[in-house]
Amino acid sequence: MEPTCSRQGVEGGIVPHGIDLKSEIRRLCGEKNAVVMAHYYTDGAVQDVADFIGDSLALAQKAATTDADIIVMCGVHFMGETAKILCPQKTVLVPDLQASCSLAESCKADEFAAFIKANPGHTVISYVNTTAAVKALTDVVVTSSNARQIVESFPKDAPLIFGPDKNLGSYINAITGRNMLLWNGSCHVHERFSADSIVALKQQHPTAKVLVHPECQSEVVRLADKVGSTAALLKYCLADDAQVFIVVTESGILHEMQKAAPHKTFIPAPPTDGSCACNECNYMKLITLQKVYDCLRLGRPVVEVDAEVAKKAVRPINRMLEISASHY
Repeated sequence: MEPTCSRQGVEGGIVPHGIDLKSEIRRLCGEKNAVVMAHYYTDGAVQDVADFIGDSLALAQKAATTDADIIVMCGVHFMGETAKILCPQKTVLVPDLQASCSLAESCKADEFAAFIKANPGHTVISYVNTTAAVKALTDVVVTSSNARQIVESFPKDAPLIFGPDKNLGSYINAITGRNMLLWNGSCHVHERFSADSIVALKQQHPTAKVLVHPECQSEVVRLADKVGSTAALLKYCLADDAQVFIVVTESGILHEMQKAAPHKTFIPAPPTDGSCACNECNYMKLITLQKVYDCLRLGRPVVEVDAEVAKKAVRPINRMLEISASHY
């Protein structure tokens, strides 16, 4: 289920007349020893006020090492949970608790537990886009940045379960020669891209290179010049000589791409329904400057994770960070 596009702040907060939200957020961060972390898919204004922006892996790594007392996680709810699991002694705030994730929602813990039970003897690999309860059922967590590396750390013949993203799992199976059992989940943003729309854009911009997130369907992935996480796509477009790029992931990443390479052209791929010129995550766009200000001012909404669940979930997250540290 996708959220409605509510723009209300915490308790309907309104910006006082004459207040500059960005300045107030920075003042509150200094006053409360808080750090603002933002995912690339959030609104550009939120990214601009953040102390740190990154993809899911980078946000987890940063949360694990910050010396701040308060983490304001500008992203979806599972990102706040991950930060809380890694930093149980810290206060973790998410500006809107309704900022969920279609992938996390597609994989309920009781259903995933039944799937694991029905396929005994498998090592369980879960995408970071899952609830804490699903991570607690998992042997190792992955992100799109490190999924291949972590899958390849297991023997070729190791029986593996991968959830919840069937598209990412299929992509990893294809490039590693594995045959992982896949949970049938997908991202509502990346499912909305179509091969036809990418081909049409390529015809309009023949010199453009196509950047694709591996959560997309296989027929879209096959059109890519580069497949990778948001961080990998950003790195590629900065290093490559091409001047025009068709970006096939959530359009929030274009903000950082354009800031980092203002002389280049970045074209967002549209959703299949043609409702707009770009494809947005409604959940990520629930995070606004107003809500960041309100949650810092009020000290809520606070992310909490059951202690027993957190104890189990931290192990696969730490395992991911340990494996990733050897490569990143």
